[in-house]
This record gives sequence, C-alpha cells and structure tokens, in this order.
Amino acid sequence: MNTSGTKTIRELAVEFPHAVRTFERLGIDYCCGGGKSLEEACASRNLSAEDVLKELASADAMTSARPAERNWQAEPLTELIAHITSTHHKYTREEIARIGPLLDKVCSVHGANHAELLQIRNIFQALAEELSTHMMKEEKVLFPYIERMEEAVVQGDPILPPPFGSVRNPVAMMMHEHDSAGEALHSLRQASGDYTPPSDGCSSYRALYTALAELEADLHQHIHLENNILFPRAEEMEQGH
Repeated sequence: MNTSGTKTIRELAVEFPHAVRTFERLGIDYCCGGGKSLEEACASRNLSAEDVLKELASADAMTSARPAERNWQAEPLTELIAHITSTHHKYTREEIARIGPLLDKVCSVHGANHAELLQIRNIFQALAEELSTHMMKEEKVLFPYIERMEEAVVQGDPILPPPFGSVRNPVAMMMHEHDSAGEALHSLRQASGDYTPPSDGCSSYRALYTALAELEADLHQHIHLENNILFPRAEEMEQGH
C-alpha cells in the first residue's frame, strides 16, 4: 500500500475496500463526507494521519492473504446494483421492520426515565420513512435506467434519452437524500451517547442500541457504494456516449 494523507477518504475507500472497516472503527466518514483529505478527516477527529496510514497499511497486508473481495470498480454496474438491492436494501428494510417495534417496547418501559429515547424514536421514524421512499425511487427509476444504459453501451446501441434529462439529475437528488440520512445517523449516535446503554438498561435496551449501531454501519457501506462507485461510473458512462 503506497499512499499519502493528501488523498481523499473517498479515494482511499474506493482504492482499498478494506479501508472502510478502519474508517468505521475510527468514526471517519467515508460516504457522505468522503471528499475530505485523510489529513483533514483525521484532524477533525483528533487522530494522527500518520498512525491511520500505518493502520491502513497493516490492514492491507493482512487482507492480501485472504480471498479477494469483489472489485466494484471493475464489475458490471448491473452486478453492483444487484448487490446493493439484494444486500443493503434488503437489510435496511428488514431492520427498519425489526427496530421499530423494539424501539416502541423500550420507550414504553424506559421512556419515563430516559427522555432521549423519545428523541431517538422520532429521528428513527423520520429516517425510516425517508429511506423507504428513497430506496423505492432508486429501484423504480434510477437503477433501471442505469441498467438499460449499460446494456445499450455493451451492445453498441445509442443510449435512449432519459425522461429526467441526464442521470446526473436523479443522482444529485439521491446524494442529497444520502446527506440527510447521514445527518439523521449522526443525531441518533449523539442522542444515544455513541449507542451506550445506561446502567439500568435491560436486554432489549442493549439489543436496540446494537441494532441501531449495526444499521448505521451498513448504511455507511451502502451509501459509499452508491456515492463513490455506482453514481460516478454511471455519470462517466453517460458522458462517454
């Protein structure tokens, strides 16, 4: 691994897929805030860029001995879309359905003594509604267009003009909604004290915070695949034809 602290978090996450695990653990935003350089991102978290680079190099050495992960920069866009929908969209829908009732249960038992739970429920409900609509728009409008566009390019046919003018238009909307989701996730983490259950928290309370933390981690990876790989490749494909 040969890189420097001047590269953006987004570039590192795309070039070294294993890096997202390190970024996740250190609280470095690699999806919505991926435009910052590593040095800038580390400074905002009071981390040493040099130490983080060493961690990334160490992780790179360890993962080189494992089976290679899929290189989404090289795979067909249809394959990447299938992965996003079957893995991340599916997981998000399932977790929204599971976390909602669990959150209601914890609020009913502990809400009187922990007012932050009511704030967490309000944030989560708004996020769940936004994500549900967001994923539906991707699956019904944006993703099918990208798939048709790639098919036309592969077959050497002209790309049919989309009803929304250019793929850049729905992409800009989806990225704006990703930013909104990122803000909601940040608010959830703040309200929950980094998902740390209180001393009087029951097993359901702990399970709730674990589920929210895992949803956050999956959404970070989900948004990274779209913002940093799928969308730029789709825009490049459209511009090149």
